[in-house]
Amino acid sequence: MAFDSLAEFVAMGRHGPYVWASYGFAVACFVYLGVEDRLRRAALVKQLRRQKRRESA
Repeated sequence: MAFDSLAEFVAMGRHGPYVWASYGFAVACFVYLGVEDRLRRAALVKQLRRQKRRESA
């Protein structure tokens, strides 16, 4: 391993805050995209069900 301790790994030679902030931002983006996708899908399913009910009536 390139680091002697866990603290050195987290600090990453004083670049840790930038590295971990980048990872955090990427994870936040993926979570947002997943949530947004589920919400859009639910809205689309609801709209299609409403449209099908309207057409069959």
